[in-house]
Amino acid sequence: MSEETKVPGTQAGETEADPQAETAEAPQPDAAPETSAQAEPAAEAPQPDGKKPEQGKQKKDWFGGKTAKELEATKAKLEAAEKKAGDLRDQLLRTAAEYDNYRKRSAREADQKFNDGVSHAVSQILGILDTLDMAANAACTDDNYKKGVVMTLDTAAKALEKLHVTEIEALGKPFDPNFMNAVQQVPPAEGQESGSVVQVYQKGYMIGDKVIRHATVVVAE
Repeated sequence: MSEETKVPGTQAGETEADPQAETAEAPQPDAAPETSAQAEPAAEAPQPDGKKPEQGKQKKDWFGGKTAKELEATKAKLEAAEKKAGDLRDQLLRTAAEYDNYRKRSAREADQKFNDGVSHAVSQILGILDTLDMAANAACTDDNYKKGVVMTLDTAAKALEKLHVTEIEALGKPFDPNFMNAVQQVPPAEGQESGSVVQVYQKGYMIGDKVIRHATVVVAE
C-alpha cells in the first residue's frame, strides 16, 4: 500500500512540473506583430492578370498612351530635321559650285580684258618694230648704227615677252591659215616640201590663244 501511494505522488510531482515547462515555451507577445505582418500581403486580393491595378495602368500609359504619341512626334521632328539638313547641305554644295564657276569665269574675263588691252597696244607699235627690223637687216657701213638698232629690237622683244606676247613661228613650217596669210606661192626648191613657208614678209604675233597679227608669208606650192 505504501508503494502504491508513492507512485501517485511521483506522478503528481511530474504533473506539476509540466505547466511550468509549457509556460516557458509559450510564445511571447512581441512575436504577434510578425505573424500579422506576414499575413497582410495575403489579405490583398490578387487581380485576374496577376498584376496590381496601378502597375498595369502605368505600363498602359507608357506604351499605349501619351508617351507613344510623344515618341511619334519626336521621330517626325527628327526626320524633318534630317531632311532640312540634307537640303541645306545640297544648297551649300550648289552655292560652292556656283561660286567656283563665277571665280573661274571672272578670271577668264579678266584675262581676256587684259589680253585685249595688250593686243590693242602692241598692234599700234608693230609698225615701228617692222621698220626697225628692216633697218637691222639692211646693208649698212655704220656698225654702231646697226648695233643700236639691234639693241633696240632686243629690248622690245624682252618687253613683249613680259607681256606674254610671242612671235608666230612661220619660216619652214607648214602653212596654217589660222596664223598665217599667204601673199604668194612659188615652186618649191630642191629639198623644200610643198605647202611649207619659204619666206616671211611680215612677222606675226599672238598673246595666249589670241592672234594679234597674222604672219604674212610666201608658200611653196
